[in-house]
Amino acid sequence: MGVEAVYGILSHSVSLLSDAAHNMGDVMGLLLAWGAATLARRKPSRTRTYGLRRSTVLAALANALILVLAVGGVLREAVLRFRDPSQVEGKTVIVVAILGALVNGASALLFMSGRKKDANVRAAFMHLVADAAVSVGVAIGGVALWLTGSALIDPVVSVIVSLVILYGTWGILKEAVNLALDAVPSHIDPDAVRAFLTKLPGVSEVHDLHIWAMSTTEVALTAHLVMPGPVPPRFLVGVGAKLKEKFEIGHATVQIEPGEIPEERCSAPCVAE
Repeated sequence: MGVEAVYGILSHSVSLLSDAAHNMGDVMGLLLAWGAATLARRKPSRTRTYGLRRSTVLAALANALILVLAVGGVLREAVLRFRDPSQVEGKTVIVVAILGALVNGASALLFMSGRKKDANVRAAFMHLVADAAVSVGVAIGGVALWLTGSALIDPVVSVIVSLVILYGTWGILKEAVNLALDAVPSHIDPDAVRAFLTKLPGVSEVHDLHIWAMSTTEVALTAHLVMPGPVPPRFLVGVGAKLKEKFEIGHATVQIEPGEIPEERCSAPCVAE
């Protein structure tokens, strides 16, 4: 980031500055992700009974917002360059952009294994991959600039880079906002969870079903199950284990309520399968 910023200023390249701005957002995002992951491991307290797990969600949200703000500043500078183009040193852009692609690509590999189950890690991984791709695009723009000498190529590349960043950031921002608003995590089908609970032997109705993310890796559930008949021993333990196994819901709180049961239900012994 520092190298791109310095040489972007020295070579008058707004495309290098745009890539540096993106990298700045990722550096801050990585620091946020690391800090949030550290806070999430703290034990619950008397006043914070869930601990600080939600900090990972806030970090992912802040990460996306920082990128949007950084890209906005770069787009403004690119528009100004269209009005007053500056001569840019193409060779400098090529060398520095290739260096950026190598660094970002190597950094992305460090996050590859944990990206599937953690939105916080996935945000960091996707940003680093996007950085590498963007740096390659800047290098290609530098080649075109070197060959043609056109001062307009640099702001054009900057705009393209910024739009690519915004496109990649939108999905992360949307997911982070949904998690912050206690939406059902994207990898869980709420209809499938409701169907599973409804089909449990002895259950006639499911209501007040809520599924939300405690952090970017932990999911919680609360539900009321109407069970007119006797509740089998260890029924709740079995339900919790199945929710963990089938849906990766590790924090389930289920309340049993008595009620009338339809004749067609509970023909078999009422135990959790």
